[in-house]
Amino acid sequence: MVQSKKTYKKILLEGLFLIGILALTLYSVFHEENPVEIWGYLEQAQIGYLLFAVFLVIIFILCESVIIWYLMHTVGQKVVFIHCCLYSFVGFFFSAITPSASGGQPAQLYFMKKDKLPLAISTLILMVVTITYKAVLIVLGVAVLIFRPSAVMYYLQPVMAWCYLGIILNVICVWGMLALVFRPELMYRLAQGVIDVPVRLFHWRSGKKYLERLDRAMGKYSQAAVYFRNHKRVVLNVFVITCFQRACLFLVTAVACRSLGITEGSIGMLVILQGMISVAVDMLPLPGGMGITEVLFLCIFTPLCGENLTLPVLILSRGISYYTQVGICGIMTAYAYISASVKGGYKA
Repeated sequence: MVQSKKTYKKILLEGLFLIGILALTLYSVFHEENPVEIWGYLEQAQIGYLLFAVFLVIIFILCESVIIWYLMHTVGQKVVFIHCCLYSFVGFFFSAITPSASGGQPAQLYFMKKDKLPLAISTLILMVVTITYKAVLIVLGVAVLIFRPSAVMYYLQPVMAWCYLGIILNVICVWGMLALVFRPELMYRLAQGVIDVPVRLFHWRSGKKYLERLDRAMGKYSQAAVYFRNHKRVVLNVFVITCFQRACLFLVTAVACRSLGITEGSIGMLVILQGMISVAVDMLPLPGGMGITEVLFLCIFTPLCGENLTLPVLILSRGISYYTQVGICGIMTAYAYISASVKGGYKA
């Protein structure tokens, strides 16, 4: 009962936080704007482009399903592909509505457990997915900073501090996960030292519990190390698929521009610019990067799209890549919960 109350309280607080961020975002973007004028521009958008953008979002989601299915088969788990699709929908839904995408993987593990998949293997697979997913952003960010294409750097100039911050945070995150995988003894000693400080100074009673959790976690990371060493080609393949997956989502912005007749900038440049926004906001503790994403978008794309069309492009791009994605994934998540509650598990 106590645990249940804590869970409901956490859900309530996260819900209020999400609503608050959404309200602030809408106010900051739309205050002093003419809704009639904006709607007039949106009506000019070519529907074919918008349908293609929605298609790209669906491909983006399903790419993770392909990756999970592929990785599961490399460890001898014969999962149903439709179920892998549900894992992806659930993961992206909870990632989009929780700070730092913290709710995605726990929700996926819940449904994988419903499929009677071993927890250790499910955790391993999702770890590979997470590392490659963030590694793509690091490669993109570092490549832009090394080669510094003049056209891209011109538009990124106002937000370079955010780009540097995003790259640093993503590098720290991936370095931490890889260190846990390949140098678990070092990370164990560091984590143990951090836990020991409050235990010794303040007689922290929960310290022993966290040390036990740490011991259990180390076993999972040692399995990951073995997997990475024995499946280098598989990890490379996953990285390539993830590059395509990320590009699909970044391409939505270019499609939104073209739907409104904006021909300024090549498709590749638009994809890179949107990718750098993702680099900047990916690790920030905001649901779906809400708020800061819109601010960076307006800073980067106003010189490119013009004062009148930047906000309509933002509405289309963000509306499809984030809000439409949340809507689709939310519907499929509801279906997953209903199906999982039926005796016998999912309805494949």
